[in-house]
Amino acid sequence: MEQPENPEQPIMADRVIVNGCVTELTLTSNGKLKFTERGQRSLTVEKEVLGFATEGSKIKIRAIVEGGGGGIFCVASSGALVRKDIVVESLSEDSLSLWSQKLRQYIDSLGRPKRLFVFLNPFGGRKSASKIFVDHVKPLFEDADIQITLQETQYQLHAKEVAKSLDLTKYDGIVCVSGDGILVEVVNGLLEREDWDAAIKMPIGVVPAGTGNGMVKSLLDSVGYPCTAPNAVLTIIRGHKRSLDVATILQGETKFFSILMLAWGLVADIDIESEKYRWMGSARIDFYALQRILHLRQYDGCISFVPAPGFEAYGEPTSYHGKSTGKHDSCSPSEEKSVKVRHHGYQGPNIDLENLEWRSISGPFVSIWLHNVPWGGEETMAAPDAKFSDGYLDLILIRDCPQLSLLSLMTGLNNGSHVKSPYVMYLKVKAFFLEPGPRTKDPTKEGIIDSDGEVLARGKGTYKCDQKTPMAYDKLQITVDQGLATLFSPI
Repeated sequence: MEQPENPEQPIMADRVIVNGCVTELTLTSNGKLKFTERGQRSLTVEKEVLGFATEGSKIKIRAIVEGGGGGIFCVASSGALVRKDIVVESLSEDSLSLWSQKLRQYIDSLGRPKRLFVFLNPFGGRKSASKIFVDHVKPLFEDADIQITLQETQYQLHAKEVAKSLDLTKYDGIVCVSGDGILVEVVNGLLEREDWDAAIKMPIGVVPAGTGNGMVKSLLDSVGYPCTAPNAVLTIIRGHKRSLDVATILQGETKFFSILMLAWGLVADIDIESEKYRWMGSARIDFYALQRILHLRQYDGCISFVPAPGFEAYGEPTSYHGKSTGKHDSCSPSEEKSVKVRHHGYQGPNIDLENLEWRSISGPFVSIWLHNVPWGGEETMAAPDAKFSDGYLDLILIRDCPQLSLLSLMTGLNNGSHVKSPYVMYLKVKAFFLEPGPRTKDPTKEGIIDSDGEVLARGKGTYKCDQKTPMAYDKLQITVDQGLATLFSPI
């Protein structure tokens, strides 16, 4: 039987000067750079080498390592990323040229992006995106020899407009230095293009710089990395990719493409109505959540869904409800062109909904929450079992719950333990219908439907109900297209 090749087989080895010390430098076939400098050292090219530059008779290797153990230089607290240059001086001109050639060949073989289009939202979150870009994004991309084209967003849906018309042949990926909102706009813009089926394959990266950083938190947490800008930028530089499910929310002819979540009831009310306390900063969410629990609302309504295998016991059997009517009420006049999808765009997944096994649950409900990824924000693990591309949405449902139990349940959102509460139904669904109704104690008032941090619909008597919304407070349908989009991912 033929033995496998030695992964440590040298591609090149030579006697050089590294940071002023004469040593043997070896590049192995599995991408290790080995040398001696105050003891045996090694760099993993794929993980730790950003790029390099030839300067006269020297090669400056630009690396980033973990301090405090595991890396090659222990100069920071454990886990902190540290920039370090390794200067290699060759003892001959021919050797220098060959080292440059071999390093370039190996780095190019990793399939890293070379040209990126970067959206920066200067208004999101704490308005820190510009500083994050200058301090972390730009320097690391420059070290990795990545060319960037920067676009600051000026208004809502600006990123969507640009994504719809961007010449994608010029780029290897799109990066959003923002919260989740710009990412959602980009996905919606790509899916409204004539060439949507090719466009949506464009890898998208996210650098946390907003209020909600649920997607990048989910990506980095999947490998145990802290949710920081340097970790996010390194994820993009390394160029690994993974698929992401996209949900199509349909009402009449109006579509919205969701990649994070949809909420109705308690979570939507807290998310949207707490904006009136924005002056409190991040404390506004906790403050308003307490208000809503103390003055708890329930909503009449009904949900229908196609359960994933293993979840067929939830609900009662029902039949497919057909397309939503898309009728509008006085509080939701919403035929906005910006959210209309031309027929040449993506029309949603091709699923035979009529012949699926549908189940239904009737209200009243405290909360309906659908999630595509585990984290809804950096401190909210909404759906601990959610997967990026399993073809299902995770449904977190609360029909009734005592206030004290609800308060305890909400404190478990930071680690996902809330789904173990006896008051929570937690299941996976392939398709979903929401038929929202009024508040049980005040039928003259309705609710808010929130998707990916934006208001899809405002019912009668709700916060800012006079504002236009993409959809009506009425029946809507959600279907999932497995692995439709592509993200830069740590693995």
